[in-house]
Amino acid sequence: MSVASPPLPATTRQPKDYASGSEVRWCPGCGDYSILAQLKKAFSALNKDPDKTVFISGIGCSSRLPYYMATYGIHGIHGRAPAIATGLRLARPDLDIWVVTGDGDGLSIGGNHLLHAIRRNLNIKILLFNNRIYGLTKGQVSPTSGINKKTVSTPFGSVGGQINPCSVAIGCEATFVARTVDMIPAHLEQTILRAAAHQGVAFVEIYQNCNIFNNGAFEHATDREVRDDNLVALEHGKALIFGKNGDKGIRLGRGYRPEVVTLGDGGASVYDLLIHDERAASPALAFLLSRLQYPNYPEPIGVFRDVSAPVYDQLIDEQVRKLTVQMGPPDLQSLLRGPETWQVNGGGS
Repeated sequence: MSVASPPLPATTRQPKDYASGSEVRWCPGCGDYSILAQLKKAFSALNKDPDKTVFISGIGCSSRLPYYMATYGIHGIHGRAPAIATGLRLARPDLDIWVVTGDGDGLSIGGNHLLHAIRRNLNIKILLFNNRIYGLTKGQVSPTSGINKKTVSTPFGSVGGQINPCSVAIGCEATFVARTVDMIPAHLEQTILRAAAHQGVAFVEIYQNCNIFNNGAFEHATDREVRDDNLVALEHGKALIFGKNGDKGIRLGRGYRPEVVTLGDGGASVYDLLIHDERAASPALAFLLSRLQYPNYPEPIGVFRDVSAPVYDQLIDEQVRKLTVQMGPPDLQSLLRGPETWQVNGGGS
């Protein structure tokens, strides 16, 4: 399962050069270790400058990551990492800014900030670690937890809908949306490389196992014995084929309903299958694919969407430039004083 990547520069830094030296404190066996390892490998391949790179996080297990990277970092408050990233991006266009969040941090209290960073096409990279549980606060139900999930906060089972992170991002018309898995390291690294190359917002959902509070939530996607039958790798311009033997596919049936077929059965051929187009101007196909969920369908991994659009911070810079030409350079002191002032004189009571 590969994700095509852009050409890489000559590497001078090694993955270990991006390790901060701080003790990594996640639970033994946590999927976050794999994400951290592949992130350092990707940064090494790109030869990223640590002095020009910033990781911003909120609250949660995933939000520890800035401590472990030898870059600049901000450990913010719950859900506010996209807001902090917005301010930093507007102030420092020279920096490479990465937001690290989780399904609870990013989609619950931080949902509002996340969707606005996405719809503005802010030039940042967002890594959302999805373990379908609140891990740091000891196993409460999260926005991505499945229906009837029994947790300490829902002892009789959760009720209500389940948020699909990629669907949310595509619904906000993110210009880059991808999904990958912690325990498929090569695919994870290549997906990070693709996101790093994108100009504009890049949203990556990472299936990440919490072996303490939600162990095996993504076993269908990590078990080598079954994952080829449960995942379909998205590759631009290629048919949606999957399965251990490469003999299954997805076609569009009546009513725009995706159908799983076995090639050769009932006359089904590769020419009947959906062809992935990550560069389509409309997000419709990407959204349809994001709705495919196990066990009814194989779940797509890879890049759903990769398109170009005006970038928010560049639009703001252009607006400021035009206004400066029209109105002259801004005078901060005059702005603070305001157009009118009042003087309050002391007097007797």
